[in-house]
Amino acid sequence: MSERVFCTTSVISRVCYIQPGRRCHIALRRRAPADLRHTVCGHLDARLSGSDTGLGQAKPVKTKKSVLSCSQVAPFFYYRKTPLITTIYDESDAMGLSALVRKGELTSLELVDEAISRIERLNPRLNAVTHRLYDQARASCALPLSKGVFAGVPFLIKDLAVGWQGLPVTYSCRYLKDYVATSDWDIAKKTRATGLIPLGKTNVPEMGASSSTEPLLYGPTINPWNDKIIPGGSSGGSAVAVASRMVPLADASDGGGSLRIPAAVNAVVGLKPSRGRMTLGPDVVDFWYGAAVFLCVSRSVRDTAAYLDALSGCRPGEPYALPDPQRTFLSVLQEPLRRLRIGVTTTNPDGSPLHPEVKAAVKQAATLCERLGFDVEEFDFRYDMQTLQNAFGRITATLTAAFFEDSALLLGRKVSEAEVEPGTWHIIETGKAVSGIQHAGDIEKVRMIARDIAGDMNGLDALLTPVLPTPPPPPGTRGPGESDPKKYWANVLSGCSHGAAGGHGDAEHTASARCQGLDGVPFHMGTRADRYLSSRNLYRIEIQETCSSRSS
Repeated sequence: MSERVFCTTSVISRVCYIQPGRRCHIALRRRAPADLRHTVCGHLDARLSGSDTGLGQAKPVKTKKSVLSCSQVAPFFYYRKTPLITTIYDESDAMGLSALVRKGELTSLELVDEAISRIERLNPRLNAVTHRLYDQARASCALPLSKGVFAGVPFLIKDLAVGWQGLPVTYSCRYLKDYVATSDWDIAKKTRATGLIPLGKTNVPEMGASSSTEPLLYGPTINPWNDKIIPGGSSGGSAVAVASRMVPLADASDGGGSLRIPAAVNAVVGLKPSRGRMTLGPDVVDFWYGAAVFLCVSRSVRDTAAYLDALSGCRPGEPYALPDPQRTFLSVLQEPLRRLRIGVTTTNPDGSPLHPEVKAAVKQAATLCERLGFDVEEFDFRYDMQTLQNAFGRITATLTAAFFEDSALLLGRKVSEAEVEPGTWHIIETGKAVSGIQHAGDIEKVRMIARDIAGDMNGLDALLTPVLPTPPPPPGTRGPGESDPKKYWANVLSGCSHGAAGGHGDAEHTASARCQGLDGVPFHMGTRADRYLSSRNLYRIEIQETCSSRSS
């Protein structure tokens, strides 16, 4: 059985495999000093010939990069069974891991096996992954390496909406638990083309209708930083998987905060792209009138940018299609950062105060932006929050009721109250009670508020707000058990005052950026941009923030 040898210095660029009686191949970095190369090789000879390893004498071999021979022993070199890949996996984003695979320094199978090991070790406690696709993933590693930007990197799929042919789409709902997608959405095809390797599907609240992932079907997901607060929802399983380093990148989506809230409470990168940025075809044309969009949660800004590049693009004739960008999102990260005009709000949209700790976090973020050279100004961000929440709640309830009517045709039977959580049943019943006249009026109300917000923001490059107006609440406060319809809706809509406005404009990106910690969990600041190039600069704010924090 092969074992591995590692070095605490940066001399060795590749893990070497050692077997009894076999040659020891080591790839040394080209710029490694000669004395260090000799010392490392000599210590290998000493360690491998010792009785503690049982692997026998290493035989010097000539490689393309160096000659492995010397008799010196160096104390900084050591032999152990703990894989070096653990450290590499912990410290690399998806693009970084893919680069190592393309260079031949790691294999896709090594990454997949590492991810599977982590899922099996962590998931019993965190409950982020509900479906496993390990055999398919390992089989994919035997195929020729993709040329995509994330070639060979493990990935998890959110168990909501998007069709991946042959995979379950349960929405964490008992009524849909046996449904298997019969075709691929374009999002699935484009994701496969990046070279990502799906390992399974992640937990969601039933129908995605909660800001915390606590479905009755699969049980609650646990926040890896602090089990006393919610993991967020509806992309809670994906965000927890990325935060706990199961995978560097995972599928996510957002209708009213479902991507940004989990990103905020799990300290990962989250971006809600503009409606019309990507197609939902061929199976879907419009999802919640453009409010529901799809992207990812990730470990790095560049991963999110590259993933957005990969998924961007619409089919002809789609209602909200945006023009194709002139440059890639990823390439703009390398451009000089222009001076931005940033508005900052420290109250809720109805004028009520933010929680004091959240307000302090907003001010800290604003100060950071000023230090980075941006023009920062107070902005009175007001809109009729109650009207928006009520109208949006009825719209989504109506569309949810319509979804279950369509599903009845697909499954051959109508949903019963016993097959869904109490909250979902309330949503269905609410949606059935909404008249066509009421629905049309609600759509108009939401669009008018969105237009007013866009007009108020005219002249700003970005608006800085908190993702949540209060610190994250404890588990059980946003879950499925509430049987009173009014209390259920209050729970669903609470805590999303600023997030609810994100994404209702025609071209509005909404991002989460780490700002300030509370009991081991960072607050995130929501940043909204009016147009394409401005939103890209928001990425650069976070990049500079990261660099600034590392240098201080």
